[in-house]
Formats: sequence, structure tokens, C-alpha cells
Amino acid sequence: MIKPCKELEEKIGYSFKNETLLQIALTHSSTGHDENYERLEFLGDRVLGLAIASLLFKKFPKENEGDLAKRLAFLVQGETLAKLSSQISLGDYIIFSDAERDAGGAKNDHILADVFESVIGALYLDGGFAPCYALIETQWEGVLEVMKKPPQHPKTEIQEWAQAQGLPLPHYDIIGQSGPDHVPIFEIQLTVKGHAPIIAKGRSRAEAEKLAAEDFMKGVSAP
Repeated sequence: MIKPCKELEEKIGYSFKNETLLQIALTHSSTGHDENYERLEFLGDRVLGLAIASLLFKKFPKENEGDLAKRLAFLVQGETLAKLSSQISLGDYIIFSDAERDAGGAKNDHILADVFESVIGALYLDGGFAPCYALIETQWEGVLEVMKKPPQHPKTEIQEWAQAQGLPLPHYDIIGQSGPDHVPIFEIQLTVKGHAPIIAKGRSRAEAEKLAAEDFMKGVSAP
């Protein structure tokens, strides 16, 4: 059963003047409605990027552009958004078709990440940048506090490692795809010269490649 929007408004600390905006932000395309979260997600993604960039600029006044960019990429990635969405049980408020909900849409990390961005987009249209910034500052505070050093994306890390070893760049190949079209599972093989191939699965090619790179670096870093 879908929980009422008022509960979500209490969690994010904002009461919408135009409730329809929030309803659209929470509507999945599987419903067949003409208006769903996709356009608002596009807007919210840009608002989120600006807010996070501003927060990082203030919090790390001595860091260079490259390190700030690494932090930004980590903080706006789908994995981070999905975790924060779960903390406010965002999936309980999303409007799905019965089939999509039964298929686990309310727990799909990609959907949760997209809808969080769409809520930010709706918030921007309803109240401007200030409430968006306040929400993002509050929700991302815990992640920012534990981020002592700029994170390195696993694919960048493995690339730099390979170059340091004098090896060719790592190569990623799709070797399989399964699941329905709306929730596909990609199987990726990572090949690094002189090392056994690494195979990983993910809900997107990017996710599978990242997991494969993580597994490889754990192997070469192990004592």
C-alpha cells in the first residue's frame, strides 16, 4: 500500500504548495500516466549537482578541482542516492503499476535514485533553490562527514594501477544479459593482461564494470 505524501513531506521537512508536483515526482512510467517522474528527474539531477558542488566548495576550501570532482561524482552517483532514498523509505511512496511493484520496483536502486532526483526537481519548481539546498545539506551530511579523502572510482583506480605496472588498459566486455527489459542484469568480464578474468553482474553495464573493477583491486591489494 502506498503511503501518503504528507508523511514524505514531514521526512524531507517541506510542505508542497502544489501537491500535484510531488505526485508527478513519485509516479513511475509503468502506470501509463502522461506525466511521470522522468522530466523532473532530469531537472533534479542538475539541481543536486549544483547544491553538492556548492557544499563541497565551502567544506573543502583548500582542495583542487580534481579532488572536488571526485567527491562530487561519488555523492551524486546512483548508489549514494539509492542508499539515502532507503533511509527515508522513499519506495513506500512511489506510485507503480501493480506489475512493477510486484517485480520489486520499490526496492530497485536505479528507480529509487531517479525518484529522489525527481523529488528534488519538484521541490525546486515549488519552492526554488533554497529548500533544495537545505534538504540536500541535511540528507548528505552523514556521507560528507565520513568522506575524509576524495574517493577514487574503481575503474579509474584499476586504470592507474595498470599503467603503473606497464600493462595495457583494462578491457570490459558484456558476456551476458538476463532479466526483463525494465530490470535487466548485465554480466561483464574484465580482462587485464597477465591476470585471470573477473566476471561481475549488475543492473547496468556501468554498475557491473564497477563491481568487476572493485573485485580485481581487492585481489591485487590482498596481502
